[in-house]
Amino acid sequence: MNAFLDITKALSDETRVRALLSLRGGELCLCQVIEFLGLAPSTVSKHMDLLHRAGLVERRKEGRWQYFRLAGKESSREARGALRWALEALRGERSLKDDERVLSGVRKKGLEEVSACYRAS
Repeated sequence: MNAFLDITKALSDETRVRALLSLRGGELCLCQVIEFLGLAPSTVSKHMDLLHRAGLVERRKEGRWQYFRLAGKESSREARGALRWALEALRGERSLKDDERVLSGVRKKGLEEVSACYRAS
């Protein structure tokens, strides 16, 4: 029951769903997700923590950088099913086209440039 509730909570917020979908193109550093969403680092960290706790994303740390990617085969059956459902249900969603454009620009920036959000807040 707890896994189900964690997943539904994670998917019940538009910002978390946008963050989740941002990982479709591969792994992102937390600072890139912050840049993409345009929110405070603490807010984005909380969103990513909820996605991680639900098993929808994997997290790794490399030096001072924290990276996220969509959960893989090691995640629970429930999380894999929810992730497949969310990605399929939102495929082609017109409102996400702007996100794709913004994300493309964020991916082109260096980590040092996008990590300025930590120094600014």
